[in-house]
Amino acid sequence: ADGARWIWKRVPEMFKSLGLQLNQVYELVDFYHAVEHLGKVAACRKKWKSSERKRWVKKHRKLLKAGKIDRVIEAIKKLCRGRSSKEFRRERNYFIRNHHRMAYQLLKKMQLPIGSGAMESAIRRVINLRLKGASIYWNSKTAEAMLMLRSYYKSGRWNMLKSLAVTPSLNDGTKIRAGTYEWQWWCYFGDWMARTGRKTLIIE
Repeated sequence: ADGARWIWKRVPEMFKSLGLQLNQVYELVDFYHAVEHLGKVAACRKKWKSSERKRWVKKHRKLLKAGKIDRVIEAIKKLCRGRSSKEFRRERNYFIRNHHRMAYQLLKKMQLPIGSGAMESAIRRVINLRLKGASIYWNSKTAEAMLMLRSYYKSGRWNMLKSLAVTPSLNDGTKIRAGTYEWQWWCYFGDWMARTGRKTLIIE
């Protein structure tokens, strides 16, 4: 995510609802958002030429990606020294506040993404394109069910969903696998279609 405070304030409650422990999750500021803030730091040096700003950003971008966040913060503090600019202080505090969320080298070694681009794309493709639009309204239960179905569909795992929801019986009928999360939503939509007389359910 980016460094917005309201996002990180919601994280503990989200972990709790998912049954996760803090040591199971890495908080990370999107690398490209962090680089944008380096650009804002350089932009505060009004007397610098464009080439000087680009050179400073390039140097500290490499340090940031290499996990040398302490050196980046010291460089920003050095630029701030003797200056009362609110912009300088805001950008300096941004890096200090998110220091522990910039372990880019560590996550790269773990082969984890350091950018949020894939997640932002998934939000658009899985959520926005189906759940948002003119005159479209959802209640929370139905929206959650549709998200579960689209997550399986868009990731190419629809057959996996069916196997989790139902198990073929010996007489070619279907035996419900009661108790699974997938089964609950399978039954929910089946009941909804029966009550409304719908013949199809649009997942795409």
